[in-house]
Amino acid sequence: MPHLTLFATAIGPCALIWQGEAIIGAQLPERDDMAAMRRLRARFPDADETDPPSFIEAAMADIVALLSGEKRDLSHLPIALDAVPAFNRRVYEVALTIPPGETLTYGEVAARIGEPGAARAVGVALGQNPFAPIVPCHRVLAASGKTGGFSAEGGVETKLRMLTIEKARTSAQPGLFEALPLEARRRT
Repeated sequence: MPHLTLFATAIGPCALIWQGEAIIGAQLPERDDMAAMRRLRARFPDADETDPPSFIEAAMADIVALLSGEKRDLSHLPIALDAVPAFNRRVYEVALTIPPGETLTYGEVAARIGEPGAARAVGVALGQNPFAPIVPCHRVLAASGKTGGFSAEGGVETKLRMLTIEKARTSAQPGLFEALPLEARRRT
């Protein structure tokens, strides 16, 4: 039987769902506990809410730290990747390599899994991601730095909020002051 726990983060309540020693689902921030529980019950109707074991407490601490602006790598967390389709698993394995504050495009992920031209399918797989933010689908953008979609509560606004917390660059274009000629840049 799956188990779940809700926990507070800087940007709203999140949740983790586990069975045995593996995380089988995660819930991105919702506006309140009731909204989070409603979404969780739709995905995991049989999960019982219970006190988390130590590996879930550690995962919660990492997620809280990440959503508070700390550069935390969550790729070490025990997620049940064997429960997702093979294509999705390959996409999630690439997404897990994207460090906090960095981004890839859907096309770059497609190329890294050996399927150039499958950017749209990568987007579909990321839209089905049951492990966000552990599998950081928010770090994958459309071409030219456009945000692409995001299926979490708040949609693209939540994606941008998470990227802002991570101080991620969302465009290959230089920032305002990086575009200045060298002579005009402030010297230190």
